[in-house]
Amino acid sequence: MAGLVTTFGAGAMTNSIDEIRDAEFLFVIGSNTSEAHPIIAMEMKRAVHRGATLVVADPRAIWMSTLADIYLALHPGTDVALLNAMAHVIINEGLTDQAFIEKNTEHFESVREAVAEYTPEKGEEITGVPAEQIRKVARAYATTKKAGIYYTLGITEHSHGTDNVYALSNLVLMTGHLGYASAGLNPLRGQNNVQGANDAGASPVFYPGYQRVDDPAAQAKYQESWGVTLSDRPGYNLNELMKKAGTEIKGFFIMGEDVVLSEPNVSRLEAGLNNVDFVVMQDIFLNETARFADVIFPAACFAEKDGVFTNSERRVQLVRKGVEPPGQARADWEILVSLANACGADWKYESPAEIYDEMAKDAPQFAGISHDRIASRALGLQWPCQDAESDGTRFLHEGGVLRGKGQFQAVHYRPSLELPTEEFPLIMSTGRTLYHYNAATQTRRDPGTDAKQPEAFVEMHRFDARQRGVADGEMVRVWTRRGEVECRVIISKQVKKGCIWMPLHFAEARANLLTNDVGDSITGTAEFKVCAAQIARAEAATKSESKHFPGSFYRDPAAGS
Repeated sequence: MAGLVTTFGAGAMTNSIDEIRDAEFLFVIGSNTSEAHPIIAMEMKRAVHRGATLVVADPRAIWMSTLADIYLALHPGTDVALLNAMAHVIINEGLTDQAFIEKNTEHFESVREAVAEYTPEKGEEITGVPAEQIRKVARAYATTKKAGIYYTLGITEHSHGTDNVYALSNLVLMTGHLGYASAGLNPLRGQNNVQGANDAGASPVFYPGYQRVDDPAAQAKYQESWGVTLSDRPGYNLNELMKKAGTEIKGFFIMGEDVVLSEPNVSRLEAGLNNVDFVVMQDIFLNETARFADVIFPAACFAEKDGVFTNSERRVQLVRKGVEPPGQARADWEILVSLANACGADWKYESPAEIYDEMAKDAPQFAGISHDRIASRALGLQWPCQDAESDGTRFLHEGGVLRGKGQFQAVHYRPSLELPTEEFPLIMSTGRTLYHYNAATQTRRDPGTDAKQPEAFVEMHRFDARQRGVADGEMVRVWTRRGEVECRVIISKQVKKGCIWMPLHFAEARANLLTNDVGDSITGTAEFKVCAAQIARAEAATKSESKHFPGSFYRDPAAGS
């Protein structure tokens, strides 16, 4: 979001999901689309069957790479070098859209200078991708009209994640692939309403509608609207919050998030949470973080409340209550209103519709959206939708970039901050599987999905397995500078030699005991995708004494609730 707001002026997909099927060129980078976003992957398959060219760039040979016309198997963490080398080819071979650049952008010369040194040969040296492949992909992307880029956490979860987004934006701006159907730059959100949370201002930097807290005009507007005095200082990002647990941060309100499973270097976080004075948790199920909670508010799930969800393509859709919440569970907004009033506020909201109306009146992108308007629209409305006459916006930046001028950002390749050593010779990355997402708070409670993916595992290349005397299916010990876990090993052709891959969903073998909590300099997003690791057969390794609570709030679905 931070990168896109800077370069384009809007932190969301530029285009719509149904446009994918009509694309002529799809560049998928840092996205295991078929497992993490299977519905979007289906649209990509439709496009390929209609003749579209598919290029996949990923260190791991994902399912989408088997469908691809070109698979770029780059080394982990080298995205900027690959993208700058593509930009080098596009500029040097005269494939830029000069008319678009002159009319709609600024600072192009800074990027021209920055990428001059990134020849395809230098790109090959850094990324491992053959120079001719880089040339071929760059030429095809630049010369195809309906060319769209799709990415997710494989781009952003790095110490240079925002740089990765800048480099992708540079490719879009220099080729003019913006402002029309089946093109653009499209981040795929990881879960329903992630986009809506960002839109509503769940950020340390923005008020609703991506209005910066340090913008005097935005601050003045919200002070008047809310009748309060507001700070102009951006807050801590998530990574900073976790690192300050137990020191500067003495209390937490954790809502809909299992931080003890999903945050990196979780040993340090657990130590911090043990020194926090008070923790409130609000969720639909107990999870690993509940061990640290002083108070737990039981929340209603999506089927038990009214409101709106906003999906990856900026589409705001109405959600209606299907059943009543169980026991004492209540809708999130009701809990928050009661809590605010207990603290001395005088909030008088009667429905989610009133809350949305308040947000929309001060955020121009949403001004034409209301519960009443979308109640009769099965597909809702896509923002920007600035008045009650508007039907919303299918794709962004038509007729000009939203921020006025698209801003090129010159970036240089920087290696990941933890690379292999003699002690830790493997590069570990984490991700999601088809059958679970994130902390698996919901999916591991379902017998069907749990049966499909019942336990943790680590994938490794057969060469690395042979070196360690490890056989497929054995239990292994995986460790980094931060911790260790035991899980089953899968000998896989998907991972490169020298690399391993683990899913993050499993409380009994938490991948995030191992991951590095070093953060991106702008957003703080942790480097989940690259850290140095080692593996050995479990019985051959000296096991360290566990310092973690042995129990788990995960329940075996077969055993009942």
